[in-house]
Amino acid sequence: MKLRTLPVFAVAACCALLFAQGPRPPAPRTKKLILAWADIRNGVQHESVSHALATIERQGYESGLYDTVIRTDSQLITKHKVTGSDGQDVRAKNLNDFDAIFFYGLREIDLTALQRADLLAFVKDDGKGFVAAHTADTAFLSWPEFGEMLGGRYDDHPWNVIDAPVINEDPEFPATKHLPAVVTLRDEMYQTKDFSRDKIRVLLRLDVSHLDMTRRDVHRTDGDFPLAWAKAYGKGRVFYSSLGHDITAWDNPQLQKMWFEAIRWSLGLTSADITPRPRPAR
Repeated sequence: MKLRTLPVFAVAACCALLFAQGPRPPAPRTKKLILAWADIRNGVQHESVSHALATIERQGYESGLYDTVIRTDSQLITKHKVTGSDGQDVRAKNLNDFDAIFFYGLREIDLTALQRADLLAFVKDDGKGFVAAHTADTAFLSWPEFGEMLGGRYDDHPWNVIDAPVINEDPEFPATKHLPAVVTLRDEMYQTKDFSRDKIRVLLRLDVSHLDMTRRDVHRTDGDFPLAWAKAYGKGRVFYSSLGHDITAWDNPQLQKMWFEAIRWSLGLTSADITPRPRPAR
């Protein structure tokens, strides 16, 4: 059978029509997009960071709920065009493209004043999610507004890595409802300062009744050691947990579910009462 070919003028006309119509708009996104951000250039680099980021990415992929962009720099923390160190447009995504941030950074991170403003606005004004792990409360110690958004600050880990009982203060919150009233976890248990139960909803608390409270680095005298909390920041949702020091913590099914449900909540896919409340009597 002899194949028929289009005349040259017909091919040219088809090409002209395509160019006149312009590029096709991108297909609408059906999944959420998470930025897994771990800028760890200026502090003690935890071996668990890579596995934590991989775990967050895998959970999104396997669930089909979200896609993840993993970055260990802060280039995408902007709402403006992203350029490389040579000034060239790198055609990268920016904060406008993401629905939430998973943050596992630490210490001082080099952000410009504009980047800092964009990060706060991402949560406060745009109503996006911010889920933070372990060393996140050591980040940006010279930036008060970040501490206000997060809800608390690092104040040492008096016992280092231990097996300790953890009290579930809120069994109704999506990220903790699967946990028993008291669960024993092995982790580097943090002490927190600059927090107020008038501003955060504490979800998990360290049970210090079984711990040595005479250690030199124990600063709190009220026995209140939050390990996870949720709060509103403007229109956005913030979740923080100091858990996640060791690689093995990210293989714990109970904690994996905690992080996954925290991300879902931060995306607005689940709801919860996060009204601040006093420490329970028990």
